[in-house]
Amino acid sequence: MQIEAPPSEKPYEKPEGERRGLVIVNTGDGKGKSTAAFGLALRAHGRGKAVKIYQFMKVPSARFGEHRMFEQIGIPIEGLGDGFSWKSQDLERSGQLARDGWEKARAAILSGEHFLVVLDEITYPLIYGWLPLEGVLETLRARPKHVHVVLTGRRCPPEIIELADTVTEMTLVKHAFKAGIPAQRGIED
Repeated sequence: MQIEAPPSEKPYEKPEGERRGLVIVNTGDGKGKSTAAFGLALRAHGRGKAVKIYQFMKVPSARFGEHRMFEQIGIPIEGLGDGFSWKSQDLERSGQLARDGWEKARAAILSGEHFLVVLDEITYPLIYGWLPLEGVLETLRARPKHVHVVLTGRRCPPEIIELADTVTEMTLVKHAFKAGIPAQRGIED
């Protein structure tokens, strides 16, 4: 590790632009995409802002750690899918669930009732061809000026990355699963 001096001058100028809703993308093969989005949801909720979370791959009955916590503090979170595609008994149904779920998420974005809408794992229905990309792009462009949208998932389509205001790519450096350590409640769920 190299020691460095802390900055003694402000490393940036304060932007002069207008505040507006952002499109934020968390993508890449590393861990933390959803976790980062949930952190933003907590931050917005803590400021009294309306938040809605849609999870495109989780089942509506999911009871992971985030569901339990968000229910306790009053952040609505909704599973729209039927789980991992390799566990699906009917991929046609999975696609239809994604399309039905998208209509809910689209309506929430366009309604302007939420400060922040999280579209967790939306990249998967897009890259599987279950959702038309152009409809998602149109919605992001047409959203009310104050609405922030966070999209998560691996292999985010370049068209969304181009449209987004902020894109973070989580890079896998090392993962316990690859060392034979199974997923653990409270860490991976």
